Amino acid sequence: MLTTTADKLRYYRYQKSLLQREVAEYAGINESTYIDYESGNRDYYPIDKIRRIADLLEIPTETLLDEYNLFLCNQTKTLKALREQCGWTQSQLAEKLSIRLHTVKQWEQGRVRMTRKMWERLQNLMPSKSVRSGCCCQRH
Repeated sequence: MLTTTADKLRYYRYQKSLLQREVAEYAGINESTYIDYESGNRDYYPIDKIRRIADLLEIPTETLLDEYNLFLCNQTKTLKALREQCGWTQSQLAEKLSIRLHTVKQWEQGRVRMTRKMWERLQNLMPSKSVRSGCCCQRH
């Protein structure tokens, strides 16, 4: 089962018999950047680039993203909804994550992207163990 964005990129590119160079050109990025995408050495994938790649591969954007990057697509709304679902204030969430209240506010305002490490900590706090947004990557 493909779970990482890197594995998914590689798998679907192979399915279309495309070279890394071709995908990079279509996405408007350097070939070395795309190679890095497939290496698994990064946590965050810019959604605009992933959308272009998904278009080329003729698959939904969500198909390429791992759970963390799906969450990032709609971090502000998803985080607030999860927090409210648990009945927590921003202060309580900050305390549970051992971070500053200011950081939670910045996340919910979309000013700062949550790191994978912090997302994993958030996931461990959630009863459902699913911290993602269902249709976050559709074009607006």
